[in-house]
Amino acid sequence: MRKPNIAILGATGVVGREITKILDELKVEYNEIKFLSSPKSAGTEIEFQGKKYIVEEAKPESFDGVNIVIASAGGSTSQKFAPEIVKRGGVLIDNSSAFRMDKDVPLVIAYVNDEDLKKHKGIIANPNCSTSQLMLVLKPLHEKAKIKRLVVSTYQAVSGAGLAAINELKADTEANLKGEKFENVCFKKPISFNVIPQIDVFCENGYTKEEMKVVNETKKILHLDADTPISCTAARVPVFNGHSEAVDIEFEENITPDEVREILKNTFGVEVIDNPENFEYPTTRNASGVDPVFVGRIRKNLAFNNGISLWCVADNLRIGAALNTVRICKKVTEMQLF
Repeated sequence: MRKPNIAILGATGVVGREITKILDELKVEYNEIKFLSSPKSAGTEIEFQGKKYIVEEAKPESFDGVNIVIASAGGSTSQKFAPEIVKRGGVLIDNSSAFRMDKDVPLVIAYVNDEDLKKHKGIIANPNCSTSQLMLVLKPLHEKAKIKRLVVSTYQAVSGAGLAAINELKADTEANLKGEKFENVCFKKPISFNVIPQIDVFCENGYTKEEMKVVNETKKILHLDADTPISCTAARVPVFNGHSEAVDIEFEENITPDEVREILKNTFGVEVIDNPENFEYPTTRNASGVDPVFVGRIRKNLAFNNGISLWCVADNLRIGAALNTVRICKKVTEMQLF
């Protein structure tokens, strides 16, 4: 099997460092690897698999001879370098929202819609973090009973907004406990001891961009009809890491909670913790630092016909960003699509 030359774009960021860690964990095979960043972070030293690398400033010529670029450097950076990567024959696996809804760009969750990778024209998009964990759960259930309607409420950790947001939660909490004033910068409202019902900016329809990402990306990944009713409410919660989701699904066909449990117990990347009588259900502490999407509170939905309600939790930095991006890289290598 041909091994790719790999570049990590945005290597010094929170997700970039997680990507580097997971590349090692998943034993992704490569020929050569390089680490790229903005001019500000260039010169930083990164240790990978026992060898030290100097992070280089990303320039068009940085992508000469590179087969796969894993990018987590923001949408504007991806848009800037995507044409340079593609014209040099590379494949960009992009973690930003820049290309997700482009009709010519496959939006992929590894082990969910791998066949879409074959359609790539040099760019592959990694979905939004809250969408990513949801798809691993919904795909096998959709195959069994076909989704008719979907309502999702997300409770998202501050790590999804970056390192500055993590630091703001720490500082705001400390100030609050001491009775001191604190000026929030990352969030529109104080995040400590609070829940903020806004992630990203509001759209004309009253939903936020984050909420519409879940709606639109779900339809694209699962190849649902455009008029499939999907609604989402996304809230930021004072948790450092791990997104939680309350999911209500109406199916075309009848499906029981026991059937859902059995299906999900046999689904790649999913772990069921569902014994509420003994207070066994997933929380963000279960998920932080590990790979599975944890599912529990599986029960019949009382508002929908053929309805199921469930709760799912995952490490947003891993499954929602770094892990899926690296899994895509591994799939592209295995399928020799570079």
